[in-house]
Amino acid sequence: MHEFISTWVARHGATRDKLLPLLHALQEEVGHVDDTLVPAIAESLNLSRADVHGVITFYHDFRRQPAGRHVVKLCRAESCQARGGAAMEEAAAERLGVRMGETRGDGQISLEPVYCLGLCAIGPNALVDGRPVARIDDAALERIASQVAA
Repeated sequence: MHEFISTWVARHGATRDKLLPLLHALQEEVGHVDDTLVPAIAESLNLSRADVHGVITFYHDFRRQPAGRHVVKLCRAESCQARGGAAMEEAAAERLGVRMGETRGDGQISLEPVYCLGLCAIGPNALVDGRPVARIDDAALERIASQVAA
């Protein structure tokens, strides 16, 4: 990955404003931004390790460990919560066998929060492997569980 970082920086530049694009490129390449890469990223962009670590931990979209084979994101925005999102979150955690913010031990499923999918009128909502699923109820949750179990 150090070579990836060097190549990316040579192509795009080594300025502070390149941190987010570099982190996105790294995550796209390997699925997460490993903590062991923080020193190399910081050195490449002439930033402190604290700067890089702070950005990685501030933004919810950056993963510090590999995601599961399937990623289920449940909306936690106010509209989805008002439409029963909290109950669906509890049911999803139980049905999928993984707590919110974690990846199941077998690496099959990650359950993650997302803060608004823009489908507020038809919530609660989810993203299943990047595909939006609206009106999550027990039946929809069962379909999701079947899909990600395969």
